[in-house]
Amino acid sequence: MEPEDTAEGGGSLREPHFSDFLLGLVVTAHLINGVCEPGGRCMIYSSCAASSDEGGQPEAAGTLVCNILLPKDDPLPLAFYVNEAEIVTSLEKTLQEQKVETENVIDIIYQPQAVFRVRAVTRCTSSLEGHTEAVISVAFSPTGRYLASGSGDTTVRFWDLSTETPHFTAKGHRHWVLSIAWSADGKKLASGCKNNQIFLWDPSTGQQMGKVLTGHSKWITYLCWEPLHVTLQGHAHWVNTMALSTDYVLRTGAFEPAEATTVPRDRNDSLEELKQKALQRYEQTRGQGQERLVSGSDDFTLFLWMPAEDKKPLARLTGHQALINEVCFSPDTRLIASASFDKSVKLWDGRTGKYLASLRGHVSAVYQIAWSADSRLLASGSSDSTLKVWDVKTRKLSVDLPGHADEVYAVDWSPDGQRVASGGKDKVLRIWRW
Repeated sequence: MEPEDTAEGGGSLREPHFSDFLLGLVVTAHLINGVCEPGGRCMIYSSCAASSDEGGQPEAAGTLVCNILLPKDDPLPLAFYVNEAEIVTSLEKTLQEQKVETENVIDIIYQPQAVFRVRAVTRCTSSLEGHTEAVISVAFSPTGRYLASGSGDTTVRFWDLSTETPHFTAKGHRHWVLSIAWSADGKKLASGCKNNQIFLWDPSTGQQMGKVLTGHSKWITYLCWEPLHVTLQGHAHWVNTMALSTDYVLRTGAFEPAEATTVPRDRNDSLEELKQKALQRYEQTRGQGQERLVSGSDDFTLFLWMPAEDKKPLARLTGHQALINEVCFSPDTRLIASASFDKSVKLWDGRTGKYLASLRGHVSAVYQIAWSADSRLLASGSSDSTLKVWDVKTRKLSVDLPGHADEVYAVDWSPDGQRVASGGKDKVLRIWRW
């Protein structure tokens, strides 16, 4: 169907009959100045409330309609609103909550969710050597200016990405460093090891902060700042990985990826200003729904939870044929990606847990995955010694990145979208750019 051109640069579509949309809907586009710029809102269609079908979701078809009318080479992810309330589950439910009369005509507003586009990395631009054993964990700072790495040599190393040189080497662990996590303000780094201990480090000096944190009886495989305090039970075996729907915005805090430059810099705002900006970004990402949590286990399953509402899982996600190594929500919270020993990466609906697709291309176990800041690309690291970058929209391989000499254990995508870092059994950190 082709839009009918108008003087205002908009168009109309008659009776689209989308199977997952409102059947028989008359769609009228009203674009402001012919285009909706990122961050702005425009009315894309009007609908009689009575025409909504039970459980119909406007998101997929609504996004399709908008992207047909918008002069964009690359389709945008969009959110939809009725009277400032986001349509999260279905149009029908939103209208019921808004108490809209069934014969009223309503305006459904769309808003672009990605204000900048991340390009797929295509080449290794540098190799950072220094670790004497395998690199097990890597993490970019919230600004993307620094990189931290944890290794089997028991050290944590800090790297300055403006010069791509070692910054500090933090020593104190007595066993493999399995997990690292930056605080949202970038002023602390936590590291957990196979010796059941957690260390806190000052990234500006490389020195230990406070005492060693002990109490765990097993390896520390995952760290999170200010985690949710609730016990959720359901898996039949060890829980290997978990993620909150708001993980990305909690990780980056006040640092907006869209404001980043080629050379990332730290913000000089006051503590109160940083807190306010972080809270604003958190509330925008969370929207009007509750946070969701997803967990992956040795029993080959994932569970989706609404921890603030119920201790019982919302959905049980099955399909993997081997234990699950990592699970991540996309930054826009709409998708879940999981990596497994079954050589695949799977995509799931971030709200319902519905299976969407399998990304196949690795010939051995997939250890870690990392989303780009705009939720359009996904990087995966595997024991087959390669990184792969996937296009989430087409669900196909975008770039194959050989370069490591052995298994790739760790991968992370910088918040500014400029770099991907990877590390593995060859003891080398590699930086990838487009």
